Amino acid sequence: MIKLIALLKRRAGMSRGDFIDYYQTRHAPLIRRLTPTIAEYRRNFLVWEGAFPAADGSETNFDCVTEIWFASAADHQEALAIWGDPAVAAQIAADEDNVFDRGATRMFVVEERD
Repeated sequence: MIKLIALLKRRAGMSRGDFIDYYQTRHAPLIRRLTPTIAEYRRNFLVWEGAFPAADGSETNFDCVTEIWFASAADHQEALAIWGDPAVAAQIAADEDNVFDRGATRMFVVEERD
């Protein structure tokens, strides 16, 4: 299993509710449609009540932790090829501009362990 984690910040001026709604009803379905090799795609929206602030007082620079799973390395590679296609990349980027501060996006491949 291959897992990606993305730290995503909503675009300036967008409310939390509008961000969640757009991501859930527009962007996530687009990504699912364009990337059939995704096995699991979860969006975790930050809730500040009960959260612990950074010890140094710094602000968190994201609003959502997204998890994307692929059943195999081959499925992950196929997704990267799809996302690398200029026409697909342009479609994704145009939609991301509606919801994310793209300059703040961070994506990692992680090794999950119990």
